[in-house]
Amino acid sequence: QVQLVESGGGLVQTGGSLRLSCAASGISFKIHTMAWYRQAPGKQRELVAQGTSGGSTDYADSAKGRFTISRDGAKNTVQLQMTNLKPEDTAVYYCYARQELGFAYWGQGTQVTVSS
Repeated sequence: QVQLVESGGGLVQTGGSLRLSCAASGISFKIHTMAWYRQAPGKQRELVAQGTSGGSTDYADSAKGRFTISRDGAKNTVQLQMTNLKPEDTAVYYCYARQELGFAYWGQGTQVTVSS
């Protein structure tokens, strides 16, 4: 059974930092992409950052310069280091993994709340 388990969310003040982690298990085939999405109340889920097995990364404009995604392909883990957090970063953050065969999986989400 495939599982993506996130950790590291919480409450932080404006300007603070958090590190999210996600571990994928039960996936038989190579993962091509691991990413972080987020969904704020009343808004659509949006891509925050992604990293591919080839080493490329991509960030939402709102995350550039503040967030860093890193992954360990051998361990099927991905982290998101978030710095200089703002109230508008408040959301449920979801881990995402897509295999080279195309199957995709989501984690259960972890809440990040940034107080002003």
